[in-house]
Amino acid sequence: MSTASPDVPVVDPALVADLRADLDAAAYTVERVEELLGPVASAALHRGEALPAERATRTGDDPVAVLVRCFVLGEPVAASALGRALPRTGVDGATRLGLVEAAGSGGDDPVRARVDLRPYAAVDGTGEATWWVASDLGELATGRALRTDHVLGVGGASVTLAQATVRDPRARVLDLGTGCGVQALHASRHAAHVVATDLSARALAFARLTTALAGLGEDRVEMRQGSLLEPVAGDRFDLVVSNPPFVITPRVPGVPAYEYRDGRRAGDDLVRDLVTGVGDVLALGGVAQMLANWEVRRGEQWDERVGSWVAASGLDAWVVQRDEQDPAEYAETWIRDGGTTPADRDAWRTLYGAWLDDLASRDVERIGFGIVTLRRPADGVATLRRLEERTGPVQQPLGPTFAAGLAAHDVLRTLSDADLAALRMTVAADVTEERYLEPGAVDPNVVLLRQGGGFGRTVRAGTALAAFVGACDGELTAGQVVGALAALLDVPVADVAADVLPSARGLLADGLLHLPT
Repeated sequence: MSTASPDVPVVDPALVADLRADLDAAAYTVERVEELLGPVASAALHRGEALPAERATRTGDDPVAVLVRCFVLGEPVAASALGRALPRTGVDGATRLGLVEAAGSGGDDPVRARVDLRPYAAVDGTGEATWWVASDLGELATGRALRTDHVLGVGGASVTLAQATVRDPRARVLDLGTGCGVQALHASRHAAHVVATDLSARALAFARLTTALAGLGEDRVEMRQGSLLEPVAGDRFDLVVSNPPFVITPRVPGVPAYEYRDGRRAGDDLVRDLVTGVGDVLALGGVAQMLANWEVRRGEQWDERVGSWVAASGLDAWVVQRDEQDPAEYAETWIRDGGTTPADRDAWRTLYGAWLDDLASRDVERIGFGIVTLRRPADGVATLRRLEERTGPVQQPLGPTFAAGLAAHDVLRTLSDADLAALRMTVAADVTEERYLEPGAVDPNVVLLRQGGGFGRTVRAGTALAAFVGACDGELTAGQVVGALAALLDVPVADVAADVLPSARGLLADGLLHLPT
């Protein structure tokens, strides 16, 4: 268990209220920051290049420019300028909160940020949300490799998970491995109570400031320290969301383990244990969603390994593999993430070799990345086991897609073909049809149904299925449409039903067709 370090922010309710008011009055928002920086500097900053942003904020006393220089770029700023940007909090208040420290003497007593504090905006299943998030300053601001107890700010994985999470109202939500508190913020919008856990005491300190800035006290977001499910043993939650430390890191001397990404277990054991154990804290009907890496070993497919975990969990499961990397790509990604580059030749080669040796010791040929959605069946019997690969572009947020898919599965598994034929289906509003004809032909030789939202699925449809989908406007039952098609094509009704209705089930499960409401 981590020991709290002195270099973390503190939460003084009165000062946090002043800081919130100052940030709001300064219009310290994502939109305003991007407007100030302009498209070139904004894009460069997203790529990890600070110089254009430094130039864009170098002159002038705009409060947003001062806040960006201080808390995003890590540049020293004049105390008087920061005081004008944060008039209620003041430099003294910012110091007491652990946000800044003296950067030197003389001149205008410059101060330097001790934390990264920036606006965050995202769209999840409940709509658009904006907050301020506190974390450790990154390598861009410090110019140094990350410390092993580094508290990561908002990253691509954080946003991916937030947008993939189901967002219907929940009584109790667990944010497992909260980090700086991003998932807890999102959960607070649709949950009565959130429990946020982390092994790192430093992470919980940052999460407390992040949630306090959002006006969320411990009565709404409760913090608990500990490893994985240990802090919530015996509890039950309606939703568990986790961006766990899933990175597969060599457990050998000389390879640093970063708390925010490394679970200190061999291979993908941490993810396996979480998948197989999370059901212990799920209420009946409760859902768990997490991001994960898994090993694909020689002679096996990715879904075999993950499928064995799912089977052991006893839960409904929908796992989507979004990407794969070979061992060399994977090593390069995470060595760079820790701040080591090929320019540091000796360190790079040492770490690179350790990664390759570790993965080779288990015959790992590829490493998969994906989204895991699990559910404790309300009746205790798991009926959903869906493991698929979707590596193309998706339309975020995916939370509503997962929620709709779970709901469709529950309905479809109880429907006979006769029941299905009695339904009046409608085509989803985002579905389009593409027809490909050879020059001079009257009839198409390929018909594609394309989904504009969600996973952007494409379904190749035969003549009967394409005509069936085209007729699904809610006026006729599926059986009536099948009968009309049989007459039009001059084939038996049973043959058309056998061709169309199983495909219709798939289209309903994937959201291209909708059930009546």
